Amino acid sequence: MSGLRRPWSDNSPLLSSRKEKQHTSPVSCSSPSSPSSVEMSTAAATTTPRRSIFLGVDVGTGSARAGLFDESGKLLGSASSPIQIWKEGDCVEQSSTDIWHAICAAVKSACSLANVSGNEVTGMGFAATCSLVAVDADGSPVTVSWSGDSRRNVIVWMDHRAVKQAEKINSSNSPVLQYCGGALSPEMEPPKLLWVKENLPESWSMVFRWMDLSDWLSYRATGDDTRSLCTTVCKWTYLGHAHMQQMNGKDSRIMETCGWDDDFWEEIGLGDLVDGHHAKIGRSVAFPGHPLGSGLTPTAAQARNFCELGLVAGTPVGTSLIDAHAGGVGIMESVICLLSEKITCSENDNEAICHRMALICGTSTCHMAVSRNKLFIPGVWGPFWSAMIPEYWLTEGGQSATGALLDYIIENHAASPRLANRAASLKISMFELLSNTIKTMIDELKSPFLAALTEHIHVLPDFHGNRSPIADPKSKGIVFGLTLETSERQLALLYLATVQGIAYGTRHIVEHCNTHGHKIDTLLACGGLSKNSLYIQEHADILGCPIVLPRESESVLLGAAILGAVASKKYSSLTEAMKALNAAGQVIHPSKNPKVKKYHDAKYRIFRELYEQQLSQRSIMAQALE
Repeated sequence: MSGLRRPWSDNSPLLSSRKEKQHTSPVSCSSPSSPSSVEMSTAAATTTPRRSIFLGVDVGTGSARAGLFDESGKLLGSASSPIQIWKEGDCVEQSSTDIWHAICAAVKSACSLANVSGNEVTGMGFAATCSLVAVDADGSPVTVSWSGDSRRNVIVWMDHRAVKQAEKINSSNSPVLQYCGGALSPEMEPPKLLWVKENLPESWSMVFRWMDLSDWLSYRATGDDTRSLCTTVCKWTYLGHAHMQQMNGKDSRIMETCGWDDDFWEEIGLGDLVDGHHAKIGRSVAFPGHPLGSGLTPTAAQARNFCELGLVAGTPVGTSLIDAHAGGVGIMESVICLLSEKITCSENDNEAICHRMALICGTSTCHMAVSRNKLFIPGVWGPFWSAMIPEYWLTEGGQSATGALLDYIIENHAASPRLANRAASLKISMFELLSNTIKTMIDELKSPFLAALTEHIHVLPDFHGNRSPIADPKSKGIVFGLTLETSERQLALLYLATVQGIAYGTRHIVEHCNTHGHKIDTLLACGGLSKNSLYIQEHADILGCPIVLPRESESVLLGAAILGAVASKKYSSLTEAMKALNAAGQVIHPSKNPKVKKYHDAKYRIFRELYEQQLSQRSIMAQALE
């Protein structure tokens, strides 16, 4: 699949439901592996000289995006540029060089579109998928691919090549595992590192730095090798709470690493990563938003070099975040006062934020909740200290395929070509056309309400395993209730049932978290799927709680920009910047019809039973093959 360029982002579904008109600009780098075009959109193109303007960069699975925000958190302009991806079985790979070129193209286009010059950018931050980057002592890429292609030096977050390595690591029962929900996922970095050591020994010996993608981006921009507490704690088993007595989020500084568990690395066969004071995986860490080095290096900032950023050397760069966590930073303070709801309005109440869960929903969905005390929840990642918001413990649930699953369901249905043609002729997305079809079927089929259309179709959405709360990467997707029908109407019903299945998965995660100490009663949603009204309404109905949407739809970009705002010293802390730049938009309320609740309770029961049936069937077949 070399050369494939697919608009596949962690924070927007493959089949976008956005209605905004997309404009194309011929901005690109001269590298043969770089993107050939840049897609741009803008909310406003006017700027006032000498205002504080913050730049956020987000690298998703299939595109690099850049957004510029003013002091109120308003989006001035944004641009995106596609990045290359190789998929071969369970192996999913990218090129860090290609990613950097795409970033540079997107940043320059966003600045041009928003009418912002490079010297007006006050600070910037990076967010990216939790993909693994390998570089040598010169910073050149080292292949992590069976192909031997040196460009392919990034193992993408969703890569599942290391399932056996994850099982081996989890059998160690190391104390660090209790801070990962009891087990590492093959999507985390230690299993991937072990896979490379066992399968690509030459590459293993060549690598000088192993880095999370967002850390590599800030390193490429500043030359500072400091790692983020977000990436190291969430994906590398770093124990961030080792720093609890050292400092706080308002007295941020670069800290020498003291949270690596050397016994863990030795036990799993990666003891060589302990050498040189953990030089290959990180000698120093910092809170997200801490200013790195001396800001942008002259090389990274070069305006004349088409494959650099076109900004000013010395521009402050904040310590990075994983993209989903940036979405949390960009949305968690987006609250409004509702007299009849449980939404807490006090800005001074440190507990209010602990009643919220952020859904960053796109290709996959991450479920972010914070607490003042550490909560150990089986099957759910965390508790991670200061991994998203300084001095709060983060609980991170997730579903590995949501937008990607909806795209799969649509694209692999017999009616998909006809649906695509009709959507194109009507100039609407396939998602919107399906939603319209569903609404017309309510009267035609005399359904008491929309959700009841799927009475006979049930979906277990574990098509890419179950990340949480079951933590079973071997779990498989199930569709119950298929017939020989291949019409667009049948596809619409299957689409609705899949949306509901995904929402039942979120309900399972929320209930599981609340059972273990959380008090979540409000959801905040961002990402591509949050623009899908059917998707959000079904979630509200199924969970029975309000869902707050942000004023600015690009919450991940805003979260990355907030890192730059903190690095520039405009704000004294990440929390202060969040309260200043987050803003709420629409609130989606659950249905008040008791029949809707009764219906979803029944379907949720079936949803839970589908996995139990799968376990039983798995056991029967295992015994048959003994």
